[in-house]
Formats: sequence, structure tokens, C-alpha cells
Amino acid sequence: MPDSEAVTRGVRVSVESQYVEERSQPDNHVWLFSYHVQIANEGDETVQLVSRHWIITSGTGQVEEVQGEGVIGKQPVLAPGEAFEYTSFCSLRTPFGIMHGTYQMTNARGERFDAEIAPFQLGEPGTVH
Repeated sequence: MPDSEAVTRGVRVSVESQYVEERSQPDNHVWLFSYHVQIANEGDETVQLVSRHWIITSGTGQVEEVQGEGVIGKQPVLAPGEAFEYTSFCSLRTPFGIMHGTYQMTNARGERFDAEIAPFQLGEPGTVH
């Protein structure tokens, strides 16, 4: 079961996050998290992921925004029924936080829309948040 899921204009974005203990350094205030994303086109038209906009909030309320073209260097084109998956990472200076955002999509007619990435928690196991 995903940690977060949202559907916008037939584009389903599902995310699962995980604490990466072996690459974290709590003594140096570095907690690393991975997040696995599946973007599925459940609509009836081909779409392309053009860019991303992430909003990352640490446990102390510090907000960082990350924007850029595509994801992991790709701008996948998804025909109806197709999906694209990738895994990426986020480091925080606190043992927990929240991420959410949007993927900017375009369809064959050149219409742009934002596909929602619903909020999901990042957390070291055993932390209270």
C-alpha cells in the first residue's frame, strides 16, 4: 500500500518512502530517505512528464523547494495504460519530515497541467512526529 496516492486528469501518482539507515548519520544531523514513485496513466490520452516541483518540510518546519526538468534525467511519455517508476532520495537535518508536490504534465494537444503528488511522511522508525 503506498504512503501517498493522488489522481489528476487520469494520472495516478503513488509514492512509498523508506528510511535509509545505512546511509544516514544522525550524529551529524543527516537522515536519508528513499522514495519510490509510480506514475500511471489511467486516462485516455498520451501524456508526458515535463518537470517536477517538490516541497520538502523538515521536522523543524524548514521548507525547501526543488524544481527541475523531468525526473532522474528523463521526461517519460506515457500512453494510456502505461506507467513509469523510479526511486530517488532526500536528506533531512531532522529525523522526520513531509514531502509533496506536482509533476508538470503535457498532453498531445500541448495542454499543460499539474499532476498532484499527495503528501507523504519521511521518518526514522521509532521517532514521534
